[in-house]
Amino acid sequence: MIDKDTLLYGSFAKQAGSKGCKFFNTAFQKLAINAIYKSFSVDDISLAIQAMKTLHMKAAAITMPFKRDVLEYVDSVSEDVAMIGASNTIINNDGILHAENTDWMSVKDMLESKQVKNLTILGNGGYADAVKYACKLLDITTTSITRSNWQEIESLKDITVFNCTPVENIAIHESIDFINCLTWTETGAALASAQSKYQFKIYTGKEYID
Repeated sequence: MIDKDTLLYGSFAKQAGSKGCKFFNTAFQKLAINAIYKSFSVDDISLAIQAMKTLHMKAAAITMPFKRDVLEYVDSVSEDVAMIGASNTIINNDGILHAENTDWMSVKDMLESKQVKNLTILGNGGYADAVKYACKLLDITTTSITRSNWQEIESLKDITVFNCTPVENIAIHESIDFINCLTWTETGAALASAQSKYQFKIYTGKEYID
């Protein structure tokens, strides 16, 4: 039952979704944690962060396109965030906001499982930065394709490609091992689930229960 002591967690996105709500609220119930999770659609991340402090939200997930901009409104960052330059997880410690990043953790797990040696990255936003960071830790050679050279996708074959953009239905050669960050895809759903489990551990100190 929700009461005055119920902890509030959530997410800030340009367009809110419901997957995080189901993921976290289910786990809170299973582990008898007095907390709720609510996703929010926002246009101004500075106002969202101010609301987070005003409402004493314990933590919030940050999605595109706010992963870099949010760093302007926090008090401290993890070593990983300092290297990446982007955050997807903000912790509220009694009004002191701390930035973490769990995107690179799920990316690292997936790239390790695939034994990737060379990776072509589509995009240059905050998520792409997390992918590059994971690649650096794994000694994976990377090349990037952005808007300026997007046409190069047509010539790619027999490689691993990681889409870090919101672009849908990208035409690629059948020989490509395609990793897509979009959550409605198979790889995107797996990445989202893995990084959310890392977030849950940061939020609660407990392992997520499937």
